[in-house]
Order: sequence, then C-alpha cells, then structure tokens
Amino acid sequence: MARSAKRKGSKTIVNIVLGFICLLWLVPTLGLFISSFRPAADILQTGWWNVFPHQAWKQSGETVQLSKDLDLRQPIEVNGKTFTDDQLKQGVMVDGERLMWENRRQRTLSVMERGWEFKPDLTLDNYKNVLSGKEYKLKNPDGSESVQKGTGLSQAFWNTLTIAVPATVIPILIASFAAYAFAWLRFPGRKTLFVVIIAMLVIPLQVALIPVLKDFTSLGLNGSYLGIWLAHTAFGLPLVTYFMYNFISQLPRDLFESAFIDGASHFTIFSRLILPLSVPALASIGIFQFLWVWNDYLVSLIFIGNQPGVQVMSMKIADLVGSRGNDWHLLTSAAFISMLMPLAIFFLLQKYFVRGLMGGSIKG
Repeated sequence: MARSAKRKGSKTIVNIVLGFICLLWLVPTLGLFISSFRPAADILQTGWWNVFPHQAWKQSGETVQLSKDLDLRQPIEVNGKTFTDDQLKQGVMVDGERLMWENRRQRTLSVMERGWEFKPDLTLDNYKNVLSGKEYKLKNPDGSESVQKGTGLSQAFWNTLTIAVPATVIPILIASFAAYAFAWLRFPGRKTLFVVIIAMLVIPLQVALIPVLKDFTSLGLNGSYLGIWLAHTAFGLPLVTYFMYNFISQLPRDLFESAFIDGASHFTIFSRLILPLSVPALASIGIFQFLWVWNDYLVSLIFIGNQPGVQVMSMKIADLVGSRGNDWHLLTSAAFISMLMPLAIFFLLQKYFVRGLMGGSIKG
C-alpha cells in the first residue's frame, strides 16, 4: 500500500510538472495566434487577452464640465476632491467611478463605469498582407496618389523549401552510410576518424563561416543553391552521424552474420536491412535537421544572400516590419505561416519520433 501510494504521488508530481511546462509553452503561443488576427490598432492599444469577455472601464455617457478658465497647473477640484492634471490624464477613482479627461482643452471630464466587455474584433488582413503583399499609397510629384503593392511570402516559401529538403536529405543519407561504416566495418583509422567527426560538434558554426565563404567564392559556389546545400550538409553531418551511429551500432549482430552467410554485400545489407530498420531514427533526426534549416537565418544570409529573389522565410519575415518598424504587427501572422511546414513535418513523422530518440538507449 505504501509503495502504491508513493508511486501515485510521484506520478501526480510528474503530471503537474508536465502540465506546467505545457502551459508555459501554450500561453505565449495562444497569444501570438490571437494577435495574428487582431487589427494593428488593437495590438498597439490592448493585450491579446482582451478578445475574451473581461471587465473594463466604459463611458457611462455622463460628463463633468469644469470651469473653462481653470488653471491646469493648480490642483483641480472635482466633487469636493482635488487632483492633478497628470492624475486626470491617467484616470482617478471617485465613488466607484473613474474620472478621466474627455476634452482637456474644453475642460470636460468623462465619467466611466466598470462593466463586462466583449469585442472580438478579428480580421484576416494581417494574413492577406503577409501572403500577397501590403499595399502602400504613394504621393506623386503632381499631387496624385498611386498604390504600390509589396511582395508576399510566396517566393520566400518556395526558396526555403528548395533549400530545406535537399539540405535535410543529403546529410542524412551521407551520415547513414558513414554511421554504418563506423559501426560494422573495420578499416585503418576508423576510431580516429570517428573521434575527429564527433569533435566537430564542439566547433562553433560562426568560426567556419568566413573560411568556407572564401573557398565557395573561389569555386563560384557562393550565391547558389548548390553552395547552401553543401554548407548545411557540412554543418549538419557531425550531429547526424553521431545520432545514426548510436542507433545502427545497437542493431543485433545476428542480422549481419545471417546476411553475410547468404552472400549479401555491404551495400545490400545497408539498403535492405539498415535503412528499413532505421526509419524511426531517420525520421527523428530528419525533423531536427529540417527545423534547423527551415528556421536558419545566418547560414542562408552568408551563402545565398539577401536579394529578393533568393530570400528565405526568416529573412523575408525580418523585412516585413519595414525600414522604420511600422509594420511589426505583421510578424505575428508571418510567424504562424512559417510554422505550418515544420508542424506538418512533425505531425507526419510523430509516430517515429519517440522511437527514434530511444534508439540505442536499450541494447538487445
């Protein structure tokens, strides 16, 4: 009984901690999602939680007229109480009501009362401006106005997809071959080479950017899709190789011995046995690699540039705010659009995710 009660108590604590962690992630995500549908003026004035029913101060229709020659630099008397001009700008409480300047120049105060409010003023304009481009009104020298439409995320989406898919498949394929070789082949310098590859995990990516950029420039690869594919492949290979090695090295030796007895070559064993058995691990590391490439900004900026025709999603989203940051409210809807593809990949491969992460943790 004591052991059962202790087990239930531990399970309850774990569930509470997990629920709290999920809440920490869910609340800001929900706020970002709701904000993506709110008009720009509402985002600037109130928080996202105001779309739900809440109590707020509303004008009751009554006003208090003060003397029009009242000196605002002196204490202002209202209903037997004195306030300063700054207090009336912020609003003050008087007998359960709130007094606030309605027209300071005319010396009129608005009487506000607290009540329930529900204004779910939602719109799709943010998504429309992000996807198809925002329209800007420009004034011509002759006094007429013209409308110019900005660029949307469609081109950046296809650019990012063109980069992310090969930059995910190529390193995983190469790393799978390498992991099989390190796990089951015997050749001179195997351990040394494996240690060198794993040691690359501790090298900061930023250290290699300039030397690699110089080499790419001399080879004419900079600014091309091939160059960015090779860069992402090189930077992702150490982690992918180590991950796949942990999985492949724990496969039963009997599988390989039986295959060798039947006359199978290493390539046949890899293609017919290793790859089908490694689907969970391939899916797991594929999710990580794809997310990293999809959300990358620095590597793409260095090796493919920031020109409108080759911009990736992260660059385009950063440019949406405008030169003066006046369109920053568009970032909320743009962020959710950029999340669609990673979420689709994650849910598509979800059933393999946990199995792949557990690969190599239990032997036998």
